[in-house]
Amino acid sequence: MPEPTDALEISTSRERLDRELIHRFLSRESYWALGVAREIVDRAIDRSLPFGAYASGAQVGFARAVTDTATFAWVADVFVVRSHRGRGIGRQLVVAVLAHPDVRGARNVLLGTADAHGLYEPFGFRPLGEPERYLNLRWPGREPFSPAGTEPEAAP
Repeated sequence: MPEPTDALEISTSRERLDRELIHRFLSRESYWALGVAREIVDRAIDRSLPFGAYASGAQVGFARAVTDTATFAWVADVFVVRSHRGRGIGRQLVVAVLAHPDVRGARNVLLGTADAHGLYEPFGFRPLGEPERYLNLRWPGREPFSPAGTEPEAAP
């Protein structure tokens, strides 16, 4: 089992982010953003509240929150690089996201996951209690990302 990371630092500084690492992970290793273009990743980071996790100065994890800072937040793109998994870094990222003033005041915090329910449930995340009250819109060609180098169809 990997050693715990005692000297982990979490920062919301956009300047510290290793955007190449983030894009590489999302576009090649994640199940939710395979093929996502670098420009999309950069725009998503620039328009949300990013969290980088750093061990010995190198970025080893990432998460971001999309929030209006008052009532709603969406937690997205949470990952830890393979070499640093099993050390509690994902948990520490979630703690940092949920503790941030722009997120903790929200009355509704959502996220999507196919395989990390065990990470999020201890924080109180549950399946939607009333899923019939939520709707999802996906434009054709954006399911959820168009492969890098292709343009999605224009929205009506």
